[in-house]
Amino acid sequence: MKKILITLLTVISISSVFAQQDKRLKGLEKELNDILEATQAPGFALAIIEGKKIIYAKGFGYSDYENKIPADANTLYAIGSTSKAFTSSILGQLRQEDKLSFDESPIKYVPDLKFFNDEMNNNIIIKDLMCHRTGLPRHDLSWYLFPTNNKDSLLLRVQHQEPFIGVRQQWYYNNFMFLAQGVIAERVTGKSWEENIKERFFKPLGMTRSNVSIDELEKSSNAAIGYELKKDNIISKMDYYHIASMSPAGSINSSVNDMSNWIITWINKGKFNDKQILPESYVDEAISSQMVVSGALPEKEFSDIHLLNYGYAWFLSSYKGHYRVEHNGNIDGFSAYVSFFPSDSIGVVVLTNQNNSELPDLVSNTVADRMLKTQNKTDWTKRFTDQKVMDKKEEEEVKTISSKIENTKPSHILQDYAGKYSHPGYGEFNITNKNDSLFANFKLKTFYLRHLHYDVFEFLEVTKTGIDTTDPSPLNFISSNSGDISLVRIKMEEALDHPIEFKYKPSIIDVDKATLERYVGDYGFSENPMKIYIKNETKLYLFIEGEPEYELLATDKHKFSFKALEGFKLEFIESDDKSLNEIVVRQPEGTFTVTRK
Repeated sequence: MKKILITLLTVISISSVFAQQDKRLKGLEKELNDILEATQAPGFALAIIEGKKIIYAKGFGYSDYENKIPADANTLYAIGSTSKAFTSSILGQLRQEDKLSFDESPIKYVPDLKFFNDEMNNNIIIKDLMCHRTGLPRHDLSWYLFPTNNKDSLLLRVQHQEPFIGVRQQWYYNNFMFLAQGVIAERVTGKSWEENIKERFFKPLGMTRSNVSIDELEKSSNAAIGYELKKDNIISKMDYYHIASMSPAGSINSSVNDMSNWIITWINKGKFNDKQILPESYVDEAISSQMVVSGALPEKEFSDIHLLNYGYAWFLSSYKGHYRVEHNGNIDGFSAYVSFFPSDSIGVVVLTNQNNSELPDLVSNTVADRMLKTQNKTDWTKRFTDQKVMDKKEEEEVKTISSKIENTKPSHILQDYAGKYSHPGYGEFNITNKNDSLFANFKLKTFYLRHLHYDVFEFLEVTKTGIDTTDPSPLNFISSNSGDISLVRIKMEEALDHPIEFKYKPSIIDVDKATLERYVGDYGFSENPMKIYIKNETKLYLFIEGEPEYELLATDKHKFSFKALEGFKLEFIESDDKSLNEIVVRQPEGTFTVTRK
């Protein structure tokens, strides 16, 4: 504790001295506190780099808002997608070591990686993964709602994820392709992505506070707690999000002091303390335009802010006549912004414990105006607050018209919607019927399904404080020709013009042997009966001569589905005397009844 306190006081002292000595920073802290107040963030930390030195590093507000623990330059934050530059840099080093080429297919190094179609399998190269130009949209809910700790199994989902455009036709952000880069590095080096990051960057750069997982963050001292701003004025704590096997796309946790060493390396052509960490040729290539993100034409108010291209894990833009390399990051409860101006040898790192926050951009731009001595300084705080007022006014003026069709009801009883739903490119979730309400249950989150109309329901997240009704998303249950629920359609990828379809699998229940024996017998016509029998003491089967035998899976009392046939179900009908002498068979062609012989 004493060591931490000494470090904190030292950082504050150094920051104050530089702030007083450097005329460019005079009055800066008032502006930074104004930004903190305007955005209602719990806290943030800032580091400013010039050349090979940190010239300013300080925390503002709180790392723990409830307990009023101050943030400082060593406070750890989740840095989200600013982790991506680390992942691509491993490949930059491996290329220098002649262990791979960016122009080769990623499938060469990861043979089990497959894409949606032959065009992608035959044409995508490693470089395409590094600059978001594979034609794949984000498909983020595939990893966010269906997490796994196995990188290889998560990567297998890519084969079933649909592109929205051809290879290299359009830039589109995709986390899965950075997972792929991490796996390529693992296959080439024989070490995990986590080991590569620590050995290749954290250790040589002296990033002693940084780590690569929430498990490590939770064990660390001076770690920030994440928050979100609810209803424009409530600072609410958020749980850490365990990014699991999507780690190469954004699982690093760091401080502004540690991240400054990373930026010093980039500003100085890949060198840190006179040691070449990144190949200079890779640095030059990574911060050069590899793909156009958008036209990004200058606005009337900002004629000197324009251009938006992408290198390798870096956005490239022109800020008031200065070439800027930048990337932001967002993950539950945290936002980050890392930028540097290679021609000016200036770098800025901003980390905050506010979810989806605008603070990092506001702070970075405010600092850039000072450090670059721009002639037309912008009051970014005022612009932010003015925009908030305009947005609120527009929101009040817009009347939301409900799409709900009144006086409709679901086509089935609620229990019929219960079961498992799966898609090979996403995963599996289950819907349960509890207290006459439907709930969609994912690994980390639960959603209440509110009926909208017909077989359309709305996703509403169940939180610790209740059900969040602010952002409902529809899902539509579809029935087969036999009238049974066969799938649910959910709009999970905005870039696609159609929803993702999750196939229905009924929930399976266990049935004891004594009950199964009540079903055994011959049913139907004597010349070709339907035989029901038990195998392996616990499994019920159906057999008709000339057909394969079918295993029957119990889904409810006296109800079964066919394991190998979609849309086929049967129900044993219990008579008044509790005997089971009749079966109702439902199939796509229709429904029929057979009796016990």
